[in-house]
Amino acid sequence: MPLTAPVQEKEPGPGVQFHLIPEQDLFPALDSSATGLSTGQAAAHRERSGPNDISHIRRRPVVLQFLEHFKNLLVIILLFAATISVFVGDITDAAIIFIIVIASVTLDFFQEYKAENAAELLRQKILTKASVVRDGKQEELPITDLVPGDIVHLAAGDIVPADARVLASRDFYVNQSALTGEPFPVAKNAGLADPGKPLAEAGNYIFLGTSVVSGTATAIITRTGASTEFGKVAKTLVERPPETEFERGLKQFSFLMSQFVFFLVIIVFFINAMFRHGVLESLLFSVALAVGMTPELLPMILSLNLSKGALAMSEKGAIVKHPESIQNFGSMDILCTDKTGTLTQNQIVMVRHLDTEGNDSENVLLFSYVNSYFNSGLKSPLDDAVVRFRHIDIDDYRKIDEIPFDFIRKRVSVIVSRKSDTVIVSKGAPEEILRVCSFVDRGGKVEPLTDAGREKINAIYDAQSAEGFRTLAVSYRTVGADQKEFSVNDEKEMVLVGLITFIDPPKESAGESVQLLARSGVELKILTGDNELVTRKTCELIGIGIKGALTGSEIETMDIQTLSRVVEKVTIFSRLTPAQKNRVMKALRQNGHVVGFMGDGINDAPSIREADVGISVENAVDIAKESADIILVKNDLRILNDGVLEGRKTFGNTMKYILMGTSSNFGNMFSVAGASLFLPFLPMLPVQILLNNLLYDVSEATIPTDNVDASYASTPKKWDIGFIRKFIMVFGPISSIFDFITFFILLVVFQADASLFQTAWFIESICTQTLVIFVIRTRVVPFYTSRPSRALFASTILIVLLACVLPFTVIGSLFGFVRPPLVFFAVLGGLIIGYLAIVELVKIWFYRHYSPVPEQKIRNPSGP
Repeated sequence: MPLTAPVQEKEPGPGVQFHLIPEQDLFPALDSSATGLSTGQAAAHRERSGPNDISHIRRRPVVLQFLEHFKNLLVIILLFAATISVFVGDITDAAIIFIIVIASVTLDFFQEYKAENAAELLRQKILTKASVVRDGKQEELPITDLVPGDIVHLAAGDIVPADARVLASRDFYVNQSALTGEPFPVAKNAGLADPGKPLAEAGNYIFLGTSVVSGTATAIITRTGASTEFGKVAKTLVERPPETEFERGLKQFSFLMSQFVFFLVIIVFFINAMFRHGVLESLLFSVALAVGMTPELLPMILSLNLSKGALAMSEKGAIVKHPESIQNFGSMDILCTDKTGTLTQNQIVMVRHLDTEGNDSENVLLFSYVNSYFNSGLKSPLDDAVVRFRHIDIDDYRKIDEIPFDFIRKRVSVIVSRKSDTVIVSKGAPEEILRVCSFVDRGGKVEPLTDAGREKINAIYDAQSAEGFRTLAVSYRTVGADQKEFSVNDEKEMVLVGLITFIDPPKESAGESVQLLARSGVELKILTGDNELVTRKTCELIGIGIKGALTGSEIETMDIQTLSRVVEKVTIFSRLTPAQKNRVMKALRQNGHVVGFMGDGINDAPSIREADVGISVENAVDIAKESADIILVKNDLRILNDGVLEGRKTFGNTMKYILMGTSSNFGNMFSVAGASLFLPFLPMLPVQILLNNLLYDVSEATIPTDNVDASYASTPKKWDIGFIRKFIMVFGPISSIFDFITFFILLVVFQADASLFQTAWFIESICTQTLVIFVIRTRVVPFYTSRPSRALFASTILIVLLACVLPFTVIGSLFGFVRPPLVFFAVLGGLIIGYLAIVELVKIWFYRHYSPVPEQKIRNPSGP
């Protein structure tokens, strides 16, 4: 039986910083050795750590996911109203409510279920095999079999199979932009990492799911599966996302409606049962009131509104995956965005080719082009940028040899011949090029490179770095034509030619988009894994005003209260991890902001999901798209502002239904309740109340098609329950006052009996509460200067005509209606005109004294 090393009692905890442990302590910490694990050790490790498979992260059962959607208070109120309707025999109304609720819940469920497939996309991005040392032999194993302590070998083209510490490397570059946002390949080497830098910047640590660009390496696995940085991202994607502004507002509105319904119905039932009518009749009357007060069409109105908004967005170049995010988009007052690939093109371009005096030089461009064109080793995005910058005819140049790039020299050299000359052309990090330079080219004249000359070129280099440019230096040396072999030793006494600078440029539409968002009251904040200088340059090019900057390491030292104070004064958040991005957004939301996030990388997926509205772009990785609510399919950021405006229109039409419906229903139900206390008969039969409610709902069904005033869409909008409550308490009683005036006229002037009273008040109620939409739908005075949609106008007039004609039909008699005298319609006309005029006057007063929260408290956005 083979001997194995003693098994640890438990796996190293999540707090162990493997990138900071000396190599001699690393193997004991992972219960491993330089020759890897034995089969027995690997089995023991797997028992403790589980399989290296992020798809094993626990998900909620499908049935529970579906049932959770019924916990919404509005859904409960509607189901209660529908159930009572069944018991009192109103099967039609109950069926309508049940169908609307089930359809709404099922739609929400499928949207959430589809979003939770995001973790599966992560798993599919990882290759199935890895080169592992087991029992002292190198073999190919499924990556799900890897455990902490395994030794793996990596080469160019490999996907890193787990989080690991580099033990040895040769020209080893890793692309980890999807996790960190850094657009350039990163060098990874053995040794200890800088303890002052975060894990994402550790030069000796590699991450699951990142890709090897070049070179080879040997590494030891430190974390697998859900414990990896990649796994942590996947874990957040299967957890229930935080409550959005839209969900919070809907919940608060549901509580408000439940309070109104509960207290009104209970009071009416007990007073009627004790003083006026029998218990059963009072119960039926109270239940009819409950159904009348319930905004049963709200789910349908929301769905129609959101679908209309989603369709409008699709025509402009955006896919809306979760329709409810449209309203969050309209409520958004802060947009947090990653930089690389969202605001920028994620394609490095060369900007300048400077001589040693800081002026653009064709000679510098020529030598740069020759070096990049003939470089056949590690091809970086910088080489591609040089070659793309401008085509230069170098047909008379012939490559002789090459001295490849390595991480010690940090430069690459090519040897070329032209006519009778042989030249070494080197390009690399400025400090390393300067190290081998003894001369400088000034305007075609070669001079010795003095200390003053070095200081001058360093000053140019520092100035370019401060501007946010990535900078390389270029040099050359002429060698003898008879030299056939070349090595690093030949990189000496070089002639410094100058510097070349690079940047990831902003998208063409970024600047205009930022200006449009600023005018719409949306402030932009940059949350990036890149450094501050580069980010500042991007902001400068785009036109983003910078209030302040903060780094990830500074955020780590702050508690949430401190961070909540600081975030308001900061525009650039640099060198952030995904967790730190979430902390920033949590602090902003805690301050009352509605926050959007736009990103394109794997590291952005948790933040996209954490935001009130998550946005991704067409060139994003699949996991970012899957986590997003909205995907911009056109390379045009102006769509963002279009989405904001569309969201505000959608929100505006939803609020029209809520404000009109709740105030009118409250007024009418209050009138019914009040009249029932002094009338010897019910002011309206239960079946008439339900019919009134049905016809009213039909007239409101076209609200999603209505036009929205441009002035309304100019500022962020969000739920304000206090404002809704005030609106109900101000405009509801106005409706009741005119109802009581109607009662007085019917009883005193028309000497109405029960049937005529119920019929006339039914007509008056329908006419006033439907026609008032033309006043309430706009803040413009006079209201008729703001035109409603044709559909809304037609449906409203049609329902008014139907209510007036119904008592004269056979169907009307089935509901207990009688024919009112024609003179009543003259009185009705006067009541309607008076009611609309009073509502218009009160509307002017109301909006002078009360405004929704966003218009009072929203902070002034920074920007151009």
